[in-house]
Amino acid sequence: MSDILRQNYFSLFDLPVSFAIDLDELQSRYRQLQRLLHPDRYASASEQERRISVQQTAHLNEAFHNLQDLPRRARYLLELKGIGFDDDKDTHFDGAFLMQQMELREELEAIAQAKDPLEKITQFLSELEQYRQTMYAELESLFADETSENLQTAKQTVQKIRFLNRLQQEAEEQEEDLLADV
Repeated sequence: MSDILRQNYFSLFDLPVSFAIDLDELQSRYRQLQRLLHPDRYASASEQERRISVQQTAHLNEAFHNLQDLPRRARYLLELKGIGFDDDKDTHFDGAFLMQQMELREELEAIAQAKDPLEKITQFLSELEQYRQTMYAELESLFADETSENLQTAKQTVQKIRFLNRLQQEAEEQEEDLLADV
């Protein structure tokens, strides 16, 4: 187990390097490794062994959370395949996506003035989730046929999902504000 820190996330859990993974298997293997590596098991060990245990557990937790979350899994998979991300520079999107983002933001801003803002925000969040699920299905299809072009399209899709996640977070914050005013 000493090489845990050098293993990629998929091999750590003995899973295939693939976008489509068995989440139940991931969860099961995570629990097994967590029991094996948890720092509490090393309470009476040397300082070095305790430090290594903490590092391994941190790596295990990071790996688990990255594989459990679809956009993070896709991004990690792309990075394993040599496709890098620069979140500050990779901001070029097609016009249709940018227009859609502007429309969604305008829709979110208008919700506060709607007749029933809670109903509207619930509907808005539901639509965002449907859109995101469509993008997840697109990612699954792109990773099923890993051509160079498909991997670049997958990268763009991951970046688009990041925008949608930010918009969802803003909408959820607005929803909390609306609920606090009720």
